[in-house]
Amino acid sequence: MLRSTFFLAAFLSFVFACKAPTEIDIWEAQAERVEIIRDDFGVPHIYGKTDADAVFGLLYAQCEDDFRRVERNYIWATGRLAELEGEEALYSDLRANLFMTEAEAKAAYEKAPDWLKELCQAFADGVNYYLHTHPEVEPQVIERYEPWFPMYFFEGSIGGDIEQIPTSRIRAFYEENKALAYSDFGDGLNHPDPYEEPKGSNGIAIRGDMTASGNAMLLINPHTSFYFRPEVHVVSEEGLNAYGAVTWGQFFVYQGFNEKTGWIHTSTRVDFIDEFKQEVVEENGKYFYQYGDEKRELEEVPVTLSYKTSEGLKTKDFTMYRTHQGPITHKLEDNWVATRINWDPVNALIQSYTRTKLDNYEEFREMMDIRTNSSNNTVFADAEGNIAYFHGNFIPKRDPQYDYSKPVDGSDPATDWQGLHTVDESITILNPPTNWIQNCNSTPFTAAGPFSPKAEDYPFYMAPDQENFRGIHAVDVLSKAENLDLDSFIELAYDPVIPAFQRLIPALVNALEKYGKNTDLMAAKEILKAWDFKTSKESEAMTLAHFYGINYQRQFRDLNDLVENETLESHSQADVQKQMVQVFEETLEQLKEDFGTWNLAWGQVNRFQRLSGDIDLKYDDDKPFIPIGLASGRWGALASYGASQKEGTKALYGSSGNSFVAVVEFGEKVKAKSILAGGQSSDPDSPHFLDQAQRYADANFKDVAFYREEVEKRMEERYQPGRRK
Repeated sequence: MLRSTFFLAAFLSFVFACKAPTEIDIWEAQAERVEIIRDDFGVPHIYGKTDADAVFGLLYAQCEDDFRRVERNYIWATGRLAELEGEEALYSDLRANLFMTEAEAKAAYEKAPDWLKELCQAFADGVNYYLHTHPEVEPQVIERYEPWFPMYFFEGSIGGDIEQIPTSRIRAFYEENKALAYSDFGDGLNHPDPYEEPKGSNGIAIRGDMTASGNAMLLINPHTSFYFRPEVHVVSEEGLNAYGAVTWGQFFVYQGFNEKTGWIHTSTRVDFIDEFKQEVVEENGKYFYQYGDEKRELEEVPVTLSYKTSEGLKTKDFTMYRTHQGPITHKLEDNWVATRINWDPVNALIQSYTRTKLDNYEEFREMMDIRTNSSNNTVFADAEGNIAYFHGNFIPKRDPQYDYSKPVDGSDPATDWQGLHTVDESITILNPPTNWIQNCNSTPFTAAGPFSPKAEDYPFYMAPDQENFRGIHAVDVLSKAENLDLDSFIELAYDPVIPAFQRLIPALVNALEKYGKNTDLMAAKEILKAWDFKTSKESEAMTLAHFYGINYQRQFRDLNDLVENETLESHSQADVQKQMVQVFEETLEQLKEDFGTWNLAWGQVNRFQRLSGDIDLKYDDDKPFIPIGLASGRWGALASYGASQKEGTKALYGSSGNSFVAVVEFGEKVKAKSILAGGQSSDPDSPHFLDQAQRYADANFKDVAFYREEVEKRMEERYQPGRRK
């Protein structure tokens, strides 16, 4: 009997030893190959044996810092927003499906190379393991993350190209077969509101001839909504060692650097999206579109979308239509319209990830040949001393006889895209004699001063970008710069001069001297007359100029028109001057009504406040705040601070602009300093919720801990995923 019991126990031990590991076993085994070290600012430094291990840890750490933003990005990207927000969001979800259904996302994932599939699986496992080890966190929509999710989210900007397609037009077409009017630009796309805070980034690269050390340096200065990207450092034994900003939920550093190279993306105005008007007829219940001499059948794709109601989830069925030129997204007059954008998720993910592991310009230039980075320009620097610029990357070839800034005739085969321009055919700069390159979402034809590319050498659609005041500002400060180190580079990037007001305010002062009558106008005029056009927390002139500038735009013109297209000659006309004085007088009255006085220091009006970790933040004039001396990028402030009145407030609160910012010096060892708006964590109880806020206000950058010995020296926590104390 004893012997039988022994053999039974041995047999059961063998069976259990041979049992296939569960999913949780796999997660836990991978977690053991990952180490997360949080430094004294809460920045996660993730170390993994393989790239996949590092990605697993990166997603786990992101979820620790702000799971709701990771979650929200994928709810949006995968077309399930209506399950969270209700029926109004159905057309955002329909838009996502028009370009890729779930089945197509799965098929794209299956076609990906094995190494990329491993990273996608590690992404999913990292999020799922976080949810497994945090049962108190209840998912709002997505219960389980899948490795094909990144196929929907392959660039670093959430939204990106697809958000140029208005959901209002999708709704009008798919709900009522209705055409909406053309936009002011003569098309059916979304365009930035010139009166809203500009979105984009600044990138500046400097060669060693201008630096104290002789090493190249890079400014990484994205202007996004606050808390849009956290700061991370991700390292593997397979050569990954990238530091910078990652968009919540993505597994690659979007804007950052490794030991040898650095890259900053700035939003481009390259024309890479086109509308094709279709001649559609119905025959026997099927739809056909004309293409040359043939009729082609539209692809019909059924989709069922869910949306939240007070009674629970309900569903709505749609039939989506597609042509070879893209999905039907809207109607203009009697024409159905197909919209074509860059949609190559596998190659786009390959490019986004490969970029983080390169050693020099030569390798970086080769990576750019993938040509899937559609919505961005790129400013680059490396440890070999090179600096470079790429204006766009995904640029369709078109027949120059057609105007692609407007919808074109899709029935004419000559309007089809003819492949993509090569990188060599696009606008690039390498090591210009100026020894600097800048782009501030501005024209590439001033990117390197007098050594910039020439507009006449390129098709217009490659660079419809106009100059802006930030570009003018960057050229001015760089033209005077020399012997820079990281600290003086920060000073350059935060230069307080406001170039738009250098042009606008003297004309106002002249008008006030002629037609300003009352005491307030005269007193305010003297403040403006004595102003050096520099912003600061203490500046009363900055307060006056900002509010006048806002009102001036509403009354006269977009202030950016003063950059190139408008002169100030009209400001010498008596009727215009009187109108300017009236606008300024109304500005003073507005300030008195809102604040009790027009004579206010800018920092009292222009505020930083973070009261919670919510995605949709609330602001309160009666709650603590930090005075901010920075100004709006619309006026040409390089260090952009996009502040506005929020619901229920009179004061201005920042919500976009400088968010993650870094200056990097490349040499035998890389050195960097960085700052993050607010802090790393979305948890108000975390010491890293607001620990960088005052530093942010003061432009007091922290030193980046890049090398292991630096990280260990500043270590606050060390743990493996699932084992944080």
